[in-house]
Amino acid sequence: MQITIYTDGACSGNPGPGGYGVVLISGQFRKELAEGFRKTTNNRMELLAVIKGLETLKFEGSEVIIYSDSSYVVDAVEKRWVFNWEKKSFKDKKNPDLWIRFLKVYRKHKVKLQWIKGHSNIPENERCDRLAVEASLRPNLPADEFYEQGPNPGLF
Repeated sequence: MQITIYTDGACSGNPGPGGYGVVLISGQFRKELAEGFRKTTNNRMELLAVIKGLETLKFEGSEVIIYSDSSYVVDAVEKRWVFNWEKKSFKDKKNPDLWIRFLKVYRKHKVKLQWIKGHSNIPENERCDRLAVEASLRPNLPADEFYEQGPNPGLF
């Protein structure tokens, strides 16, 4: 059975408070996810939404289509840029922590990413946007630790 995942990220200020929203659909089943952080970037939230959606899947080898309005995420994967970044240990690339995490879960499934235009009345994408914005507005948001601490030069 195919799993459909819609994702979106939001950030006020970029960097600033941010959040992600995810809607997973498989047959009659539906699940929504959202989380916010006190200081992050829009691209981090877009990528984290995809990661969280994939990490939620219970069975390896799932056929998944992910709809995202993030050219950053969709192009990096579908144009295969991220695989070249990986070969170069993500040298001079942003968000290496999330890309490494993404590749780990991406390789467990059969994933296709599809870009969709944001704010174009696609109901599930609009829902993800609302989830992401609402999450970013919650009180006492946790830190996006990697972003706030900055990359550790010895880590990659």
